[in-house]
Amino acid sequence: MSMPRTVEEHALTIERMLEPLVAEAAIEAVPLAEAHGRVVAADVRSAVDLPLFRNSQMDGFAVRAADIAGAPVALEVTGDIPAGHARPVQLAAGTAIRIMTGAPVPDGADTVVPVEDTELVLGRDDDLQGAVVEVRLARRPGEFVRERGSDLRRGEVLVPAGTRLQARHLAALASAGVETVEVRARLRIAILTTGSELVPTGGAAGFGQVFDANGVALAALAEESGAVVSFRAATADVPADFAAAVEEAVRTSDLVITSGGISKGAFEVVREVLQPRGADVTSVAMQPGGPQATAVIDGVPVVCFPGNPVSTQVSFAVFLRGPLRAAAGLPPVPTLQVRLREAVRSVPGRRQFLRGRLVGTGEAAPVSGSGSHLVAGMARADVLIDLPAEAEDVAAGSVVTVWTL
Repeated sequence: MSMPRTVEEHALTIERMLEPLVAEAAIEAVPLAEAHGRVVAADVRSAVDLPLFRNSQMDGFAVRAADIAGAPVALEVTGDIPAGHARPVQLAAGTAIRIMTGAPVPDGADTVVPVEDTELVLGRDDDLQGAVVEVRLARRPGEFVRERGSDLRRGEVLVPAGTRLQARHLAALASAGVETVEVRARLRIAILTTGSELVPTGGAAGFGQVFDANGVALAALAEESGAVVSFRAATADVPADFAAAVEEAVRTSDLVITSGGISKGAFEVVREVLQPRGADVTSVAMQPGGPQATAVIDGVPVVCFPGNPVSTQVSFAVFLRGPLRAAAGLPPVPTLQVRLREAVRSVPGRRQFLRGRLVGTGEAAPVSGSGSHLVAGMARADVLIDLPAEAEDVAAGSVVTVWTL
């Protein structure tokens, strides 16, 4: 009987199988409205200065700082500039112009006095004819004036390559007038969950049935890793049904992920269908997630995980998250070195991935038990505590590696 593979050996197998997907990642231009969550393929340089023009930071009065040096002073109000004002305005010495936030600062003005530091002593807010404003405080040149290009100069990098576009990035791109952005094309992922016991969420689970958690989890994990789900199916342990789902999956996708059906018992539909087609069904010295398999069907890589929900999620984090993020142009998720908050016991000969939470500064505490069915415990975790295969009793305070979830 062959020895189980190490985690490193199986990870290398999957990495090599997916190398073409990582190397051949395409680039596409998408409208800004569809770019949320996409990964920028090349530096986006601004074609304009930001701000686009010199404008007011406050509602108030545009003046010359020299004219209010002896404040309080009274100045004639010669105009009104709302936001969106389209024509240049000239400020004469010894006068003021009322201005709104975001409006272009008139030529000749070098500061804006906030409205709360002023008072109209002649005229009304709705009629500035013949108005006079009293400025109570002196201001230095440049106060409350946003200079053109003070945020970013034309030609400078607005969003660097490798950025996963969030709302703040989209706002900056829109402010620079960007209409489309070049992003990494997303890998198309098919997800096949198996098991006659599976029922979809939203209904009722009968005796001996369970809800299909893996389909939901794998879809979310794939999308978090920069991919898109192109096909998804759940099949009973019926070889013909699973084989038909595989054919549709490889036809529509760049990568297929399956869960369940690869153990050594009966009714293991994934092993039964894929092993005759060259699948490598193996065991990895890890817990959870011992049963693993890989295949290439019609040129499309297939990665097969065990069916217990925690095993599936841990297997994805350990074996697929890195390659998928690389294909998407995303940086790897870093591991951390922290101390164990409490002692733990491990099974020698298997690399353990205990569910844990980061606490305090630089500590991790286990949550729930080691069972591969403990989905509520997995939900409470934010890291996997990585214990080497040779570990058995690990004392509190020991330094361990954790994988961020």
